Amino acid sequence: MPSPPVKVMKILLANPRGFCAGVNMAIDCLDEVVRTLGADIYVYHEIVHNRHVVDRFTRQGVTFIDEIGEVPQGAILLYSAHGVSPEIREQARARNLRTIDATCPLVTKVHLEAVKYARAGYHIVLIGHEGHDEVIGTMGEVPQSITLVETPDDVGRLEFSDGAKIAYLTQTTLSVEEAGQVIGRLEERFPHIEHPPKEDICYATTNRQHAVRELIPQADLLIVLGSQNSSNSRRLCEIGSIFGKPGHLVDGPDELQPAWFDGVETVLITAGASAPQVVVQETVDYLRGKYGAILEEVTTRKEHVTFPLPKELRVLASGR
Repeated sequence: MPSPPVKVMKILLANPRGFCAGVNMAIDCLDEVVRTLGADIYVYHEIVHNRHVVDRFTRQGVTFIDEIGEVPQGAILLYSAHGVSPEIREQARARNLRTIDATCPLVTKVHLEAVKYARAGYHIVLIGHEGHDEVIGTMGEVPQSITLVETPDDVGRLEFSDGAKIAYLTQTTLSVEEAGQVIGRLEERFPHIEHPPKEDICYATTNRQHAVRELIPQADLLIVLGSQNSSNSRRLCEIGSIFGKPGHLVDGPDELQPAWFDGVETVLITAGASAPQVVVQETVDYLRGKYGAILEEVTTRKEHVTFPLPKELRVLASGR
């Protein structure tokens, strides 16, 4: 009797994946600063939450800092894609720093919404993850008028006076389902709660989650390329467990464990919005080499969004 045919591992490569417009803009901005002004510059926090990206700039001589006091007087400071609070901007002015703002415009939109609602007398409920750079920056805009919630249970503990004006905003990199559960609880408890006309979760976060949700039923295993401190990457990985499929968040093929692939016929690969394409290609090449895997790329949505470089970069470059 002939032996049954050997099944070849299949890679489903999700598209869209990887860099979003905001990440592209921030990285292009820092690349341009290094090219035109040299690498003796500072960045407040990681430019994006990805180890490969940060390590590349560090090797070039860029310094990433967590305290404005670490930056020499008069030096060049770039704000990361996640945005900063007015307090940080004031500290930079006090040190006479020359600043370039690489904040993602979609994060800036949330900051402006927070200020608008606070000025109109609203108390803002921000849906997000405590300690995330984006959340810290947004809350810093109107600290006396904003409360952070992470779960529907947090909503149950909110107390507002009768007739209080309330609005909600969201971190841009949340799971659509996660945010929806919290929003549903907010609207149940506070039927009069306001919100912006357009949702705050960014298009790229939504599109990458949509691709994984659409493709995960065909896969036995989910691999997400991204760093552990990347919120949108972690949300992608969580989709696997929702569908009962194992998922792993890794920075690259060197973190893959052979045991994960035992009995696996189809692997779904995606990448968070701050993960470079080179890491995706290295992972695909690894699986092809080790398991003879065949590749199928599946596009679920098209993206055409781009953001221009910040004007401060042009001003600094022309004045140097």
